Amino acid sequence: MSWAAGGYANTPRPRPADPASLQALAGRSMGTTWSLRFDNPRMVALEDVRTAAQAALDRVVAQMSTWEAGSDIRRFNHAEAGSRHVLEPEFAKVLACALQWAAASDGAIDPSIGPLVALWGFGADASNDGPPSPAAIAQARARVRWQRLALDPETRTAIQPGGAALDLSGVAKGFAVDQVAAALQALGIGDFLVEVGGELRAAGRRPGGDPWQVLVDALPGHTHRVPLDGLAIATSGDRWHVREHQGRRWSHTLDPRTGEPVRHALASVTVLHPECMEADALATVLTVLGPDDGLAFARRRDVAALFVCRAEQGPRAFASPAWPIQ
Repeated sequence: MSWAAGGYANTPRPRPADPASLQALAGRSMGTTWSLRFDNPRMVALEDVRTAAQAALDRVVAQMSTWEAGSDIRRFNHAEAGSRHVLEPEFAKVLACALQWAAASDGAIDPSIGPLVALWGFGADASNDGPPSPAAIAQARARVRWQRLALDPETRTAIQPGGAALDLSGVAKGFAVDQVAAALQALGIGDFLVEVGGELRAAGRRPGGDPWQVLVDALPGHTHRVPLDGLAIATSGDRWHVREHQGRRWSHTLDPRTGEPVRHALASVTVLHPECMEADALATVLTVLGPDDGLAFARRRDVAALFVCRAEQGPRAFASPAWPIQ
């Protein structure tokens, strides 16, 4: 499976900056890799740690992967208009997060973006044609409007308004990181660094008391060493997920408000937040908003964000005031 609409960095993704002397595990899920580094003074069996991490990831896939035929999200997307669905707690939380930031950003992120994702050649239902016609875009946009989605957080009930196709890849990978973190804490492991497809979350400290750290490549030859003191980090960008047809190249980063791929000079956005789900969603929002509106949004919301833009003279980087390194 792939989470192509979720966002990967145009620059290399954040990566752990800590030595491999700690216990470590790795695997595959969600069309990418996952890895753990953790202090294990209680000597929890490594197989128990692996099982807990994989189970957390498998729950996200079973509920929110549009690539899984029997997933909850595919059942919702193919349900009849007016049908009522009681969502699993994880599914409801991710959808609520996406709807929250959709409202806050005037639709820069939209969990009903599925029809546009497919139209532009991404995701499980991707069209293999070239760039869609204006008429096809207009037809898909008619189904993409987050305001049509009725979610009751108390009962975790969502109503299929008819034709809505959810795609939560802009949030779900970060949420998966949080789920693995919770699984480790349930085992009594309190000092760890979790990574899924380049999104990371840290808890506790490294042996010796130093915070966990990651390396963020802001510009060629310029690397930020960022401490993750109880924080998560997520990046959105357009390096790996692109389509090309007869000389036209476009990114997987789609603007739900226009129905088209973004065309601004922003190459990637990296966000710090205590929850990786929130960092993932915000990175998507800021990437769609672009360098000017994105920075203004980050300033208003006190979001710690690092922006990298393309320019004729070479890439340039700038950060919101909340970013720890200026």
